[in-house]
Amino acid sequence: MALFSKNKKDEGADISQIPLPAHVGIIMDGNGRWAKKRGLPRKVGHREGAKTFRTITRYCSDIGIRYLTVYAFSTENWKRPEDEVGSLMKLFKSYLEEALADFKDDDIVVRFIGDKSGFSPELQALMTENEECSAERKGMVLNIAMNYGSRDEIIRAVRNICRDVKNGGLDEGQIDESLFSGYLYTAGQPDPDLIIRPSGEYRISNFMLWQAAYTEFVIMNKLWPDFTTEDMDEALRLFAQRNRRYGGV
Repeated sequence: MALFSKNKKDEGADISQIPLPAHVGIIMDGNGRWAKKRGLPRKVGHREGAKTFRTITRYCSDIGIRYLTVYAFSTENWKRPEDEVGSLMKLFKSYLEEALADFKDDDIVVRFIGDKSGFSPELQALMTENEECSAERKGMVLNIAMNYGSRDEIIRAVRNICRDVKNGGLDEGQIDESLFSGYLYTAGQPDPDLIIRPSGEYRISNFMLWQAAYTEFVIMNKLWPDFTTEDMDEALRLFAQRNRRYGGV
């Protein structure tokens, strides 16, 4: 189920024949519920979700999406049970080690957005290594949001602007939407055109609040580990049907 109904005439449109969003955000939701439905530990759901992430990332790159931002771990996720957080940290470490080899032949630039200082020095070093190894690539930019919260991001931006004004490097009269965007983790990137949330939850969960001012949303009743490239195509077709007026007529 999508947030808005389908247009039947576009339902089977060839994905190569429709306008694609430049920037897609995905809230990768439902790993724990996927596992619970099957009587499995939540960490199994997170492992399956990581497999889906790899598949969808490569697919987005292959079809020509220029920017993909995935919500992997929020600033609020630290509140989860200690054993689940520990399992996630082990999974992140395993993923980051594998990614160095797994994505080495993909033309994907890897970036991490969020407060890296919350992670162990080992994880921080692996994030930096992944970013440095992919920095010269020319293909899709993959933003992995880890220890990310949009309110935290906005407060960080405000503090940095205040610091620059205080130090004399910035005049308060220069502050506008464009300048503010330049202080966010996604500086230099277009705002997301489309945000997809699997799992059927109708909320944004502190994800890209500033950047999503005019973003189109698609909510799908499918838990993230079950999300497929066909589901991605459906979301893209729904996006292509939207009339984006940006407050105009």
